Amino acid sequence: MMQEHQSPFSSPLFLLSPLPHLPFNQSPPHFLLLHQSWLLFLQAVLVHEHHLNKTLLAALIIVSSALCAILLCLCCFCVYQQKNSQKSEQKSGKKSDAAKGLSLSPIMGKFNSVKMAARKGSVTVIEYPLLATATDNFSESNILGEGGFGCVYKGQFDHNFLVAVKKLDDGGQEVEREFENEVDLLCKIQHPNIISLYGCCIYGETRCIVYELMQNGSLETQLHGPSQGSALTWHIRLKIALDVARGLEYLHENSNPPVIHRDLKSSNILLDSNFNAKLSDFGLAVVAGNQNKNNLKLSGTLGYVAPEYLLDGKLTEKSDVYAFGVVLLELLMGRKPVEKMTPSQCQSIVTWAMPQLTDRSKLPNIVDPVIRNTMDLKHLYQVAAVAVLCVQPEPSYRPLITDVLHSLFPLVPVELGGTLRVTEHASAVCTKS
Repeated sequence: MMQEHQSPFSSPLFLLSPLPHLPFNQSPPHFLLLHQSWLLFLQAVLVHEHHLNKTLLAALIIVSSALCAILLCLCCFCVYQQKNSQKSEQKSGKKSDAAKGLSLSPIMGKFNSVKMAARKGSVTVIEYPLLATATDNFSESNILGEGGFGCVYKGQFDHNFLVAVKKLDDGGQEVEREFENEVDLLCKIQHPNIISLYGCCIYGETRCIVYELMQNGSLETQLHGPSQGSALTWHIRLKIALDVARGLEYLHENSNPPVIHRDLKSSNILLDSNFNAKLSDFGLAVVAGNQNKNNLKLSGTLGYVAPEYLLDGKLTEKSDVYAFGVVLLELLMGRKPVEKMTPSQCQSIVTWAMPQLTDRSKLPNIVDPVIRNTMDLKHLYQVAAVAVLCVQPEPSYRPLITDVLHSLFPLVPVELGGTLRVTEHASAVCTKS
């Protein structure tokens, strides 16, 4: 409790001190009158002082309340400014890792909650100037491949850290949708036969996705490029088929929810320095169960698209199995999925090869000359049988990718990931045509 200020004149001893004794009939002297007047004056002073103390207390309460309100407003303003500052840093990706030039900021917007499956942290956002420097300002000499919305470039960060950078130029909502779709899916997937995502970049209307670099490029380049498949032996081709089947099995059977790639083709199968194959380009991939034909645009690549999807828009895991069958035929015959017969007429590899695939006497004649003299006839018949099943027009006749995988395992040498025990001079060689 606040003590009232004590005036020296308010002492009880002073106020209650006895008056001098006088006879009854004697008039009060002058000093007695003065004393009484002084007492009245002191009482008035004390009443006024008490009133002042109450006023001062009320004023202190009002001022304190006002100060508390001001401090509270200042705290709220500081918190608001701090949150805005954090959002600005996330947008610009200004926090960088000096070793690799990679930011640790989580991806902005809708990816804030996306976490990497089996990995710590969120999707890595990389500053655009770092990517420009790593690719020599996206020089043509660093182009690894071209797509519908941009190019893939080779990039090099400090300490010879190599990456592949897909640069998507302004293509409106479609590019944005594919970018978000691919980043969203790849950040949740980790599998030896699926390309690894390192990060992404959002810079104005430009979008970039950064992957691990696959030294031997795409299967399409190896088969149909200048080397014409010369580096791909029979066993390596079988291993590539096995790796692709493993990647698809993960998407169809082990991913939760299951994923349909929707654009499987030789250019989207990448090979590392040991010819291990990995699936890439998930921009068109969809989650199984969400592929309503009314809201899903028909997409894919001519020659790989399953008939039921092309004609009716029906998309299932069996659509990927059809595309896998086409890739298997490419590996077997070294031909492109669609070839021009005349300037106005094309023929698919499936239509051309189907009659010969089921005729054992004709089958060796359509095999790629690079591998024709190095394969076991029995294995050739088995691979051809798997391919024929995969490209059946009716989806229900196609096998599950798991069944395909089990059919290929015994044909691949153990050292390449299969179960085949290879002995020298034990294989029957196909005769030359």
